[in-house]
Amino acid sequence: MLFCPNCANLLVTGIRDTGQKWACNSCPYEFPITKQHTARTRIKTKEPDVMLGAESRQGETMEIPCPKCEHDKAFFNQMQIRSADEPMTTFYKCINCGHVWKSD
Repeated sequence: MLFCPNCANLLVTGIRDTGQKWACNSCPYEFPITKQHTARTRIKTKEPDVMLGAESRQGETMEIPCPKCEHDKAFFNQMQIRSADEPMTTFYKCINCGHVWKSD
């Protein structure tokens, strides 16, 4: 995306008399397109284990059965990952096998 240097609005592509140009819909600014513009961004997602961070907080445990090994204690951490009017999401990590799961 390109923005107008005069009024900061988004520039759109358009065809004028002399060829293709970036043009502003709010002011008379125009910029000729001389080459192809591409951009690519890679988004990295966090793993639940990274979000949990239970290794640094060994004291936060809860008695809840692990769905994998049925051990009865797990580390836990709560995060607000949705909008403010939704409840917090609780992430669990089993003390015995290290299995990570969440509950909304």
